[in-house]
Amino acid sequence: MPPTPSLRAEALATLCSAEPTAKVERTHALWTRWRALGTDDASAWDRERTLTPDPTTPLPGRPPRPELVAPQQVAQRSPFRREGLAALLHAIAHIEFNAINLALDALWRFPGMPLDFYRQWLQVAQEEAMHFGLLREHLATLGHAYGDFPAHNGLWEMCVKTQHDITARMALVPRTLEARGLDATPLIQARLKQVNTPEARRAIEILDVILRDEIGHVAVGNRWYAWLCAQQGLEPVAHYRHLARLHAAPRLRGPFNVNARRRAGFSDQEIAALSAPE
Repeated sequence: MPPTPSLRAEALATLCSAEPTAKVERTHALWTRWRALGTDDASAWDRERTLTPDPTTPLPGRPPRPELVAPQQVAQRSPFRREGLAALLHAIAHIEFNAINLALDALWRFPGMPLDFYRQWLQVAQEEAMHFGLLREHLATLGHAYGDFPAHNGLWEMCVKTQHDITARMALVPRTLEARGLDATPLIQARLKQVNTPEARRAIEILDVILRDEIGHVAVGNRWYAWLCAQQGLEPVAHYRHLARLHAAPRLRGPFNVNARRRAGFSDQEIAALSAPE
């Protein structure tokens, strides 16, 4: 019998899975397999050590829809209209689908990290898959499916930019692009409270779950960015500025959810730097 693929190899195969339901199911199965193995089985992760994606398979796997367009081409619609609420939920679902991919990519791409790195990123992938499922179910109640509206690819584009530098990946994906969700979610919820329909209220409930979990996901990025900086003798705030310039990361604009950012592990110095002149 051939050996069972390592968890990192299975994460790569799941990342390459294009059909959303299959990707979600495989992500949940990967988490279940890890829980069954126990937390101290490091050999289950790095059996192959070096992994090479199939060059004929797109990375990441994604369905033919939604159509990917430039961010400025994604139309803004009013959530006070049923179609506009569906478009908003679709945009958030697309973020969560991409977040599954970025967590899986962190799992397979970076060998030799402590076991906790892989355990935490697998938990992130598992929770992002759950978020995507909740949003897709709610979209269906509005008569829509994932893929019905155009979307942009900014989150994955930053994954590509940082694919050869794990420190840049931790700095600029979870603790920059994903952390924007900590700031944006309460603003979206406030708008949905004004809509005040059963569909909007259900969306607020889903966003409560997402915000709770995303604080933990950003904390994972903060933990490993700090660890990597310590390993390399780098000053985190100064090195972050260098990486943001190097990879043309977006300049973050307020208002900032300071309480959520503190809970996610940002220091007071880092929070103050958000509003500092460039």
